Amino acid sequence: MRTCFFSARGGRLFGIVRPCRHRLSDDMQTQWLAHLCGLCLALRKNHGQFARIATNYDGLVISVLTEAQTDHTATDRRTAGPCPLRGMRTATVATGQGAHLAGGVSLILASAKVRDHIADKDGVMARKPIAAAAKRIATNWDRAGTGTTTTLGFDPTILLDAVDRQTTLETAAGPSTALLTLTEPTETATAAAFAHTAHLAHKPHNAAPLAEAGKLFGRLAHLLDAVEDHQTDTATGAFNPLTVTGTTRHEARRLCNDAVHGIRLALKDVDFGGDISPRSARPGPALAHQLLAHELKESVGRAFGDSHNHAPDLQFNPQVPNLPWDQPPPQRPRRGLIQGCAVWSGLFCTCQICCADPYHSPWTGEPKQGWCVGCDCCSGCADCCDCDGCCCDCGDCCSCDC
Repeated sequence: MRTCFFSARGGRLFGIVRPCRHRLSDDMQTQWLAHLCGLCLALRKNHGQFARIATNYDGLVISVLTEAQTDHTATDRRTAGPCPLRGMRTATVATGQGAHLAGGVSLILASAKVRDHIADKDGVMARKPIAAAAKRIATNWDRAGTGTTTTLGFDPTILLDAVDRQTTLETAAGPSTALLTLTEPTETATAAAFAHTAHLAHKPHNAAPLAEAGKLFGRLAHLLDAVEDHQTDTATGAFNPLTVTGTTRHEARRLCNDAVHGIRLALKDVDFGGDISPRSARPGPALAHQLLAHELKESVGRAFGDSHNHAPDLQFNPQVPNLPWDQPPPQRPRRGLIQGCAVWSGLFCTCQICCADPYHSPWTGEPKQGWCVGCDCCSGCADCCDCDGCCCDCGDCCSCDC
């Protein structure tokens, strides 16, 4: 089974949207951290300390979208105390309904991810006592996430049905199955979560374009998860939709590029209530635009191993070799989920995740490059972008109506 709205990767926090600090203005960096910490603290407040493990980069997009559509957000902030993951610094964090919706959705889908690992007997989940304890945690998360989302007017059965439907589809999948048939449950769940942000912000006319953006975001998350897991899944014999359906690398890349382009088009129809440039008096819309219109392109580039993490121009299909997925498999995981998360926290606190070249994955031991090592993502492009200081895509300068 593959539950993919929030994807766990060795050596990084959950999610595909990981903006480089050089591509965000100082204000957008502050806002991004406010939503990330707001999601983490909403999980702690509503569901206890251990629930914070469900914090993820993609979930905070729900919080960002809710705030971006809201005209007044000054009351949706508070100052949080020191945290080890912030180097024991205080921070201003988001406290609005978007953060709580993101927390509830994250818990339900994290629960599905835990059940996925139990079903596949991954790592320590092959041990019956640990699997039994994990199943109890997943059950509690289901109950807690359902309660939170229901309170906010969101129907959690949409998510729960999507998880069940995913299992059914994967059980019946074969070479004749269309790849997008397998991504449909993820698309449906994400579309519903994105659309509900419009209702929380009292802008129901935004629900349709946000549902379209969410559908494509879910598709992209599912596909990138499958691309990045392909080697490991092949080595372990785990289910991978690309292998089962016989999808080539070229076709997977085309679908990813189409999804990114479709999200950009859908965002044009969303009423954010004004300017989306970095110099806007309301930074929320600018951050939403940056994460969904531009950072997703970088996510595709990372997954497919593009030079300097930049994807080719989305207006043209990339010439990716139409070959099998035949790269050698990585080392088998050496740590379980909990142990790996603990080591990851230490690497994050000491800045190795960002700056080391290389650091070693807490899960597999593989050498990895720090997120911002060699990051030249904004060099030389600010002067040719016609959008009041908004640098769109390096080497692909454009106006802000993208």
